[in-house]
Amino acid sequence: MEKEVSTTVKVRFSDCDPIGHLNNVKYLDYMFNAREDHVETFYGFTYEEYTKKTGCTWIAIQNEIAYLKEVKYNTQVVISSKTIEIGDRISKVEILMKSLDEKTIHAVLWVTVIYFNIKTRRSDIHPEEIMQTFGNFYVDLEQKDFQSRVKFLRSQNAKNS
Repeated sequence: MEKEVSTTVKVRFSDCDPIGHLNNVKYLDYMFNAREDHVETFYGFTYEEYTKKTGCTWIAIQNEIAYLKEVKYNTQVVISSKTIEIGDRISKVEILMKSLDEKTIHAVLWVTVIYFNIKTRRSDIHPEEIMQTFGNFYVDLEQKDFQSRVKFLRSQNAKNS
């Protein structure tokens, strides 16, 4: 089973700034939309269905993003995601936006989420089945903090350019 899942998307002109580069806030839209698709396609559920069924959901409590190389309009990019931390209540996902050949990393996003019970309005403990599902897509990164990861990805970009 592939632990890092991905989809390919086309960057739209309407999402770009006047010089034809993807607008910074739009990176988030593309990356979050891809992650939602990944969860549905590879994890086997939608957030909406899960919330209706369990009364729980995930709430983003922290986003860290680094823009490594500009993306121009009409470009196809690969957006991948993987679980990089799983805890009782908190999990962390890395989402990468890469060139079509996957040799260049355009952006890296770390999203920390908390498992949240809507009825009690409090964080809750991940059910065992979710821990197993997330575990299927868990990747233990060598870099444990965001700045180290960004530095590593920049060095990979330099090697591949």
